[in-house]
Amino acid sequence: MNGIDLKQAVLSGSNNICTKKSYINDLNIFPVPDGDTGTNMSMTTTAAVKALTKCDSDEVGVVAKTIASAMLRGARGNSGVILSLLFRGFSDGLKDKAVANGREMVEALGLGVDAAYKAVMKPTEGTILTVARVGYEGGLEACEKTEDVAEVWEAVCISAEEALRKTPEYLPVLKKAGVVDAGGMGLYSIFEGMLKYFKDGEIVECDTVSVQEELDNFSSTVAEFDEVINFTYCTEFIVGRDEKITTDPNELRMFLETIGDCVVVVNDDEIIKVHVHTDNPGNALQRGLTYGELLTVKVENMKEQHRRRVEDNEAQKESTKLQPVEPTEEIGFVAVAAGEGITNLFKDLGCSHVVSGGQSMNPSTDDIYEAVMATPAKTVIVFPNNKNIIMAAEQTVPMVEDREVVIVPTRTIPQGMTAMLSYDPELSAKSNKDMMMDAAKNVATGQVTFAARNSEFGHHKIKEGEIIALENGKLTITEKTPVRAVVKLAKNMIKHDTSFVTIIYGNDIDEKEAQEAYEAINDKFGNKVDVSLVNGGQPVYYFVLSVE
Repeated sequence: MNGIDLKQAVLSGSNNICTKKSYINDLNIFPVPDGDTGTNMSMTTTAAVKALTKCDSDEVGVVAKTIASAMLRGARGNSGVILSLLFRGFSDGLKDKAVANGREMVEALGLGVDAAYKAVMKPTEGTILTVARVGYEGGLEACEKTEDVAEVWEAVCISAEEALRKTPEYLPVLKKAGVVDAGGMGLYSIFEGMLKYFKDGEIVECDTVSVQEELDNFSSTVAEFDEVINFTYCTEFIVGRDEKITTDPNELRMFLETIGDCVVVVNDDEIIKVHVHTDNPGNALQRGLTYGELLTVKVENMKEQHRRRVEDNEAQKESTKLQPVEPTEEIGFVAVAAGEGITNLFKDLGCSHVVSGGQSMNPSTDDIYEAVMATPAKTVIVFPNNKNIIMAAEQTVPMVEDREVVIVPTRTIPQGMTAMLSYDPELSAKSNKDMMMDAAKNVATGQVTFAARNSEFGHHKIKEGEIIALENGKLTITEKTPVRAVVKLAKNMIKHDTSFVTIIYGNDIDEKEAQEAYEAINDKFGNKVDVSLVNGGQPVYYFVLSVE
């Protein structure tokens, strides 16, 4: 296997998971709208595919390093970070190699497996980790008989699939739901796509739009446009019909279909209007002249338009990209949040930058790294504010050389806000981290959202779209309306020692509903608890409840 082989295999694996991402997303058994495993992993692989388009080397070590670096920066969600660590193993194991055999490849995978297990504080079997480890072990066993890349990788896939099928035996919640682990399925899909190339020399096909949707530097318009460029020139013209010519315009349509696509021919007694995509616009115009004079003509090079559109999009993104600055101040803060109101709250608390993201839209490692580098501080404290963003944030620490990065592993917006309020400028960064996390743990978080899928809660079946509420991440309530759910949630969460309650309402709640919720909670608890209402503007969650 040389670098070209590895490029093509990763492209095939990326296409495979992009095609299956919706199915993988649906494997998530918890009904809450979450980071979507399939989407996170496919976006991580497509970051590598984009980087590979700029890699001209055919050395397997150089290509592996390109893949690992791009995946690290593009990693989204915990599953994306773990995936990037697995491929970092290829980079470490294949370093300085021009080519690699099956044994070298599987041993490199083993380095990635070790790194992934070490990165997770409490590794859980029955997840993507198990699928990766068992796949590696199967490949290593195959190396006793052969070092052929295709045969060894086939053994990796066979073992990974067996491990995937057994994930419900490790995790009862999977068994109850009758599904396998989503992250494991995502990894197997990538491995399976790679095998298609190693074994058959073929790249798994993928709907262009599905792939382009993952490349966040490409607009959906460009993706759609790119999908239909089978011919170079968009040719449009109007023919003023010669009354002496009686040839049926349908014959013009039939001719145009032999030289292009997207053919449209509309006519009346006076004109014929034509649209066609073709590589031979002259032939189309010449045939049109047989029906009369050309009144208007427009020929555009669609490939050139596409190229310019991509360049303009790249330039626009580059112009809005946060730029690195010198670390001149002692301390700076970065938070991850969604919603204009919440973003402004974090900025008011002192955040230099707020990275857009949260549940169902996990930012990449590179997004967080960019915000860190744009913060003019010698020590930058980062608040992920979501359990599925913590690992991506942690990956930025070794990437930064000219300043210290401290990750405070907050799991919710209320935790992040309380942690920031607890900062003491007299203490060291480490002492502050410990103190801020202690403060964050004393905050209870309630969330009201909708069921993203059919599921079961206790003995009750939850239907997709039903209103649900969570107490510190545990689903406890189903209700008919968001207001009723948040009021019931408050009654459950407010204890005898509660002092403060903050109701943060999202962009799907109007002021009347927000005020109704506030008055109901304040009427019941306002005599002993300080209740406040904030317009957070957050997506996904109708209400976020902070209880201290």
